[in-house]
Amino acid sequence: MAKLFVYDGYTDRFLVYPSLKESDPMPYATGGTLTVREFRGSSAANVLWTTTAAMEAWNLTRRRYGAGIPVGYAFKRIWEGGHGTTSQHYAGVAFDVGQRSSAANRRRIHAAATATGAWGYVEPLSMTPTWVHFDRRYGKPACPNTTAGYPTCRRGDRNTYVLILQDALNALGYPAGGLDGIFGSRTETALKGAQRSLGLTADGVCGCASWRQIAAASVGIGRTKTVVDS
Repeated sequence: MAKLFVYDGYTDRFLVYPSLKESDPMPYATGGTLTVREFRGSSAANVLWTTTAAMEAWNLTRRRYGAGIPVGYAFKRIWEGGHGTTSQHYAGVAFDVGQRSSAANRRRIHAAATATGAWGYVEPLSMTPTWVHFDRRYGKPACPNTTAGYPTCRRGDRNTYVLILQDALNALGYPAGGLDGIFGSRTETALKGAQRSLGLTADGVCGCASWRQIAAASVGIGRTKTVVDS
């Protein structure tokens, strides 16, 4: 069973599905083309998240491709690791697919994903020789000269990047409270505590320097005693 948060950017709110079976289709994935089990991949977490925009991009890609798309990796919690320090997989908006497909079918999947125009990034096949990567990132990265980083998060924000921040802070022992994706007072207090410990300006805003250090400290550290996963 999984608890799933789906952020809807059109209404700026989260839709919460408290108890989904592994065989259930992902909300907003039409035609049962993506199940909860497929979306979670190798993640062992109880709480997962994504966005309506990512699901819509998936639907467009699946429809254009016209056949099932095997998913190898989609969602991961930052403390589970498996990807880079600011991977879009931790935001629940990235897919690595086609690992069990032929090279010809991977080229077709890549072409379908590119043709939709719905993904923020479709990685060149030369960089992913045995899979296809696409993601639906959003927001301007906090760090300059990159398109792959996380956006600045501050009090009042509401999105899956706030969920990553809350998750990382909890894992590192700075109690941001429960996971809800809403940057409130507890998240701000926890962030200031982490910033002070890391020698950063304790302004309660997660910008480039804060993301770099918090992500580097938390990625792949495993399920600590302070992880919140319910």
